[in-house]
Amino acid sequence: MSANSLNSVMVKKCIFLFIFMLSQVNSEQDHVHTIQYTKDNFSTEIQKKNHFIMFYAPWCGHCQRLEPTWEQLAKMSKMEDNNIKIAKVDCTTDSSLCTEHDVTGYPTLKFFKAGEIKGTKFRGTRDLPSLISFLSDQLGTSLESEDEAPSPPEAVNGLLELTEDTFDKHVSTGYHFVKFYAPWCNHCQILAPVWEELANSLRNDNYVSISKVDCTQHRSVCGQFDVKGYPTLFWIEDGKKVDKYAGQRTHEDLKAYVSKMLEKENDQINVKTDNLDNTAHAVLTLTGESFKHGIEKGISFVKFFAPWCGHCKRLAPIWKDLGKKFLTNPNVNIVKVDCTLDVSKELCNEQEVDGFPTLYLYRDGLKVSEYNGARNLDEIYEFIMNYIQHDDQHDEL
Repeated sequence: MSANSLNSVMVKKCIFLFIFMLSQVNSEQDHVHTIQYTKDNFSTEIQKKNHFIMFYAPWCGHCQRLEPTWEQLAKMSKMEDNNIKIAKVDCTTDSSLCTEHDVTGYPTLKFFKAGEIKGTKFRGTRDLPSLISFLSDQLGTSLESEDEAPSPPEAVNGLLELTEDTFDKHVSTGYHFVKFYAPWCNHCQILAPVWEELANSLRNDNYVSISKVDCTQHRSVCGQFDVKGYPTLFWIEDGKKVDKYAGQRTHEDLKAYVSKMLEKENDQINVKTDNLDNTAHAVLTLTGESFKHGIEKGISFVKFFAPWCGHCKRLAPIWKDLGKKFLTNPNVNIVKVDCTLDVSKELCNEQEVDGFPTLYLYRDGLKVSEYNGARNLDEIYEFIMNYIQHDDQHDEL
């Protein structure tokens, strides 16, 4: 090998060694806020303070992608001086500890209340807003200070402009007609004055809001609703996408659509009589206070859920359709229970709800089965019908 070749090899090796050492230093700096626990100190530390723990394996791709978010969460919790520590446990070196806490996949995220050895498993999407929302529910507080809380959107001639900070809270309850758009889109530019006219004509309507989201500025919102083209117009109810508008984009047609959707909801509300509160809904909403009375007769199929849970959000429209299928059957109730409500948390613990959504079937107030199948309308409906048929045959015997 020539002297030049030898020098070239040595230079490459030095560069490689320098980059490796630099990456190690950066890696250490990147994780200065996250605490690492082992089997030697885990049990002692979680007794002292609330903890949010990531059980992980270094080789796990999902764990590696979560690391920056986890570190950011840890940094936020330290800055706000909250009563919680963000930590992690390496299951490749402390496998017995992970087995003890029922870790069967990576990453597994669990919240441990101070002094308690059993954790609550996080089952939502692994992004910062979802993690913060989960912790807020568990702690009954917020990781964000009041000064940082976004101001609610203000309507201009009836039209609301929503952002990543205001969207979720605004559409979480009630009826909303939302335009997802891009400023450069020609069709969006043509629609803009019509949309403003629609909002202005409904500015005094207390039942529906007309709003818009700029997808070039707030991509996460548009991604959440799977917006694939511009403009996209969605009808949203209680935070859930119910329908996509595909008609003519004239003021008259858009306003007629709004009227039709509101009338549709009113019609559904007046179809099924609920003996509990004389309010008719395809899906019966119960809480810890009304649950026992609400399921004491007939068959009740209950969804225990959390509003922040991604799987729950995807199941919501299917659950509503399931309720419609049983509107004419007085012996079957399709029910939902929000486990994040203070009035329902004890109930969810009593019913052994350890993840969301959890689907239980009850007969005359007694739990008889848990549904673990595919979460599509046909298979869930078939599950209920199979139970009804089996139950009828049992009664005949």
